[in-house]
Amino acid sequence: MSTILRDDDLVLEPTSGSDGLRGWALTIDGDRLGTIALLDEGRGVGSVRWNTGTGDGALGLAVRALRLVLEHAFGDRGLLRVEARVPVDRTEDVRAASISGLRREGIARGAGDAPDRALLARLHDDPPATSREGFIALLNAGLPTKRVISQGLLRDPQGRVLLCRLTYKQEWDLPGGVVEVGESPADGLVRELEEELGLTVQVRDLLTVNWLPAWRGWDDACIFLFDLGVVDTSYVDDMVLQPTEIVSVHWCDTQTVHDKATAAAIELLDAVAGDDLATYREAPLAPEPPAV
Repeated sequence: MSTILRDDDLVLEPTSGSDGLRGWALTIDGDRLGTIALLDEGRGVGSVRWNTGTGDGALGLAVRALRLVLEHAFGDRGLLRVEARVPVDRTEDVRAASISGLRREGIARGAGDAPDRALLARLHDDPPATSREGFIALLNAGLPTKRVISQGLLRDPQGRVLLCRLTYKQEWDLPGGVVEVGESPADGLVRELEEELGLTVQVRDLLTVNWLPAWRGWDDACIFLFDLGVVDTSYVDDMVLQPTEIVSVHWCDTQTVHDKATAAAIELLDAVAGDDLATYREAPLAPEPPAV
C-alpha cells in the first residue's frame, strides 16, 4: 500500500499500491476532494495524473498534491524523472503542473479522437521551483518561441541582387536561413552562407526586420535582413554550393526578381528599393499559389 503523505491540513490517503502504481485520495478534514496517482514507467521514469475538479481551490489543491507526490517520487521511490501528459484544453491542470515544478517540454499530438496533450516533466536534480533558478526555468519553458530567419542582401556593381535557386521549392530566395537556438541573427547568417555557399562574409548594417504572418502551415517568423555590400559579378565563381540545399545562384535584376523569387522576397526587395525602408515592417499575407 502507498505511503500517507501530508502537507498541513492536506492528507493524501493511499487507495492503491503495487510495484508500479501508487494512488491516493486527497482529503482535508476527512472530506475527499480528488485523487492523484504515480505510475512507475521503468528506467527511473514515472508519470503522474490527478483529478481535483474545476471548482474554487482546485488549482491550489492540485499544486499541493503534486508537490507532495513529486517529493515522494524522487525521495522515497528514487525516480529520476516524473512526467505529466495533460490535455491542452485543461489549462488549469497545465498551470498546476507548471507551478508545482514540472517544466513544459512540448505537445504530444493525439491520434484519432484523443486530444493533444502538453508534455511536462521534472528531473530529480532540477532546482527547487521556489528558487530563482527554478522559477526562471519554469517560466522560460512555457514562453512562446519565434522562428528567426537571417538573410543577406548582396549586390553587384549593376545593382542586381543575388538569389539562390533552392532544391526544396520552386521559387528563388535570398541567401540565408533559419537561426539556431542560442545563435545571434548575425552569426546565423555567417554560418548559413559558409555552409551553403562556401562564403565567409562580413555582416554590415541591419537593413530591416520583416515580420511574416503564418502561411500555408508555417508559423509566423521574423526575417533579419542584413547588408552584405557590393561585390564584383565574378564573386559567385568561387562559391561552393551545398548540393542538398542550393541548385544554383543568380544575379537578378528587378524583372527577374519578380519572375523567379518568393512572394515574401519580392515584397521585401521592392521595399528595399524604395526610399523609405522602415527599420521594422510587417509583410502582407502572401496570396495562395494557384492550384495545380
